[in-house]
Amino acid sequence: MTSLTLISHPLCPYVQRAVISLSEKTVPFKRIDIDLSQKPDWFMAISPLSKTPVLKVGDHPIFESAVILEYLEETAPHPLHPADALSRADHRAWMEFGSAVLNDIAGFYSAPDEAAFEARMVALKAKFGRIEQRLGDGPFFDGDRFSLVDAVFGPVFRYFDVFDLVGDFGILADRPKTNGWRSALAARPSVASAVGADYNMRLKAFLHGRPSYLARLMQ
Repeated sequence: MTSLTLISHPLCPYVQRAVISLSEKTVPFKRIDIDLSQKPDWFMAISPLSKTPVLKVGDHPIFESAVILEYLEETAPHPLHPADALSRADHRAWMEFGSAVLNDIAGFYSAPDEAAFEARMVALKAKFGRIEQRLGDGPFFDGDRFSLVDAVFGPVFRYFDVFDLVGDFGILADRPKTNGWRSALAARPSVASAVGADYNMRLKAFLHGRPSYLARLMQ
């Protein structure tokens, strides 16, 4: 297989999706972290949206995490999508839902005041309520088979490991299936190894440095 290089950032949840997929598929790859506050010229040349991740397949760059995941599904072993077309469509839709959850998480930790913070908290509670309704017996999104939806939500739940240290916001309260899923994903080797050992420390420093309501709570 052509050599793969993943251009990464240590905190990027979209990078984690790609890392999890590569790990589940046992595909060797090289990972290069960059500083997104000082993006190198070579990165800007290969990333039209100036975002991570970018997967270099040989010398050819692929950008956008969803496209990277689909490319890996088409070219690498151990498929993570269901075989049935309707089930695949359902999973892709929930992957998009996962991206919407990440957008609300970003709004939650970036909210400048209490009112905006509360609004994002309500939105997140509602989204996890929908997830609770969708989940079955687990341990993963669709039973005992790990899928790309799981790869998307592993990084989502990782934020709450740090949020829980700041306060009890109740976002995942009274969600037994969701919390069981969270625990199963945290124990999955591909999810656990998708970030460095210093991830929580880096995330806390990132959150603390923002001009946000959450940062003031952290103080």
